[in-house]
Amino acid sequence: MERVGGNPPDPFLVLISCLLSLRTQDETTDPASRRLFASARTPQQLLHLPVPKISRLIYPVSFYRVKARRIHQICQHLIGRFRGKVPDTLEELLTLPGVGRKTANLVLTLGFQKPGICVDIHVHRISNRLGYVQTRGPLQTEMALRDKLPARYWLEYNALLVAFGQRICRPVSPWCSRCPLAFLCSRIGVDRHR
Repeated sequence: MERVGGNPPDPFLVLISCLLSLRTQDETTDPASRRLFASARTPQQLLHLPVPKISRLIYPVSFYRVKARRIHQICQHLIGRFRGKVPDTLEELLTLPGVGRKTANLVLTLGFQKPGICVDIHVHRISNRLGYVQTRGPLQTEMALRDKLPARYWLEYNALLVAFGQRICRPVSPWCSRCPLAFLCSRIGVDRHR
């Protein structure tokens, strides 16, 4: 995420980048974000871009047409309800069109440096596989982690587990032989491993 000097990333750019990244690989999201932000970096600027132009700028992210419309809607809400600023509470972020708990928590942690637990598929899977929590879905995992994980680790938990899940603790046939946590892991739900 882009930083200006030593400052945290702009919450608006974090929000839009998060929306673009949903169901899209980082290799696709990053160039799409750069193209879009080269044309517009504020809700006001983005609202002045026609939706078809936003679509072209963010292509080939998945659901690029839907995401272009959603970005426009979010900018309208930010300008109309929040004076052009991204809200800094989970409750307010969740009122924005298309913003779920994962995105809202990422905006809080990356954009505002506030505690939040972003639970994606990696965080859910690994937290359960280790036996740290025993939950059925991401919302339950988030709530269980909020109760169990000390708040000082919330900001970095997602980033650590996503990278770990992509490289070592894969969904199918994880690399248990390379895992530095293998001696702690309950391997819940692991049928085969390397």
